[in-house]
Amino acid sequence: MSLVRLLILIVLLPVTSMRAESPAEQAVLTAIKSPETTVVHLWAPWCSNCQAELKAGGWAKMITENPQVKFCFVSIWNDGQDGRAILNKFGIAAQPNVTILADPGPRRGENKIKQFAGLPLSWIPTTWIYKGGDLRYALNYGEVRFPVLQQFLTDSQSEWSHKGEPSIE
Repeated sequence: MSLVRLLILIVLLPVTSMRAESPAEQAVLTAIKSPETTVVHLWAPWCSNCQAELKAGGWAKMITENPQVKFCFVSIWNDGQDGRAILNKFGIAAQPNVTILADPGPRRGENKIKQFAGLPLSWIPTTWIYKGGDLRYALNYGEVRFPVLQQFLTDSQSEWSHKGEPSIE
């Protein structure tokens, strides 16, 4: 029986490791573990929703007004291009609290990435807010409303918790 288990393991091992983490994904996984608040923004220069966010100036203002927050702009479904030129055009690339990354994955087809940093990915722009390794908020389907994002950042920095409170059961 142990020979059968070994053969199953040999067959399944390559299947489980087919999607290795990209360098961009590894960098994000490291960044989100820090005690600071980290915003991960998945986007692409060709995406009209992503372009609208940039043109409105909300990202540049958000980054400037929150210097204690780390922002990771990760270009995805963009054939490995990081979109730095467009981020530069809108005053984002040179900000000291911004990291610009690119996932090398293809833009189209069956091999297009469908998860990033362990979370499902089906739409861009997608914005996640982490603190101390914990996902605080996930905006998975479309353009960010910047007043809402600012409230989420403020809430993420608070230290309140329900841990230790009595159960309602």
